[in-house]
Amino acid sequence: MHIILNNSSMVPIYEQLMDQVKNAIINGELSENEALPSVRALSGKLRISALTVKKAYDRLEEEGFVVTVHGKGTYVAAADRQLALEARRKSVEDDFAAAVSKAAAVGLGREEILEIVEIILEDYQWS
Repeated sequence: MHIILNNSSMVPIYEQLMDQVKNAIINGELSENEALPSVRALSGKLRISALTVKKAYDRLEEEGFVVTVHGKGTYVAAADRQLALEARRKSVEDDFAAAVSKAAAVGLGREEILEIVEIILEDYQWS
């Protein structure tokens, strides 16, 4: 698992860590029942507080992405297809929201944004 943290980002470190682990699970880079690095090992590797890693793991567990077995470690949760589908959908929605926000910030209106989306959809090679 390759994690890159941006210390100058406005996004808290634990959220950056969560997002990257979540994306690795959603994209299949981490498979069901695969062990995540221990809190201590990951905090040492990333040179961040163990409490930050623990907070990220706890939040991932609350969201159903991982399961922690005390004394054994943290593992990717059994695949819930509906949860994975919803997570992928949310990720796409977030990307669209960011793109729309960026477009609006540079002065594009609703119709111009929709026109861009239509052009992109026309050029997309559907499988």
